Amino acid sequence: MSHIVKIKTQVRDPAAVRAACGRLGLPQPVEGTVKLYTGNVTGLAVKLPGWRYPLVFDIGSAQARFDNFGGVWGEQQELDRFMQAYAVEKAKIEARKQGHSVRERKLTDGSIRLRIQVSGGAA
Repeated sequence: MSHIVKIKTQVRDPAAVRAACGRLGLPQPVEGTVKLYTGNVTGLAVKLPGWRYPLVFDIGSAQARFDNFGGVWGEQQELDRFMQAYAVEKAKIEARKQGHSVRERKLTDGSIRLRIQVSGGAA
């Protein structure tokens, strides 16, 4: 039986952040304090393509901080691509932790379909 799931993503897993960066060919994230336009923030910083300032995650609270000045200092689609990659990588990590196998397929509309095969069951 097939099930379609929509996920509201909270960034709480540094390993999935690193995997998402690798997936997108981004530099690995850096833990520490970085400057945004409005001041300094501390967390796990990800440099998105074309963004003036990094995207910074407080892993403990799942809060994301960034300053793209409404798209002038960085396109929203880059943030969306990162969040999609994070959600896919996190889902794969969790499925594999439970001993499930995962197959991935990118769809023509840009979405990604994951098929998680539960041990002894149907996908």
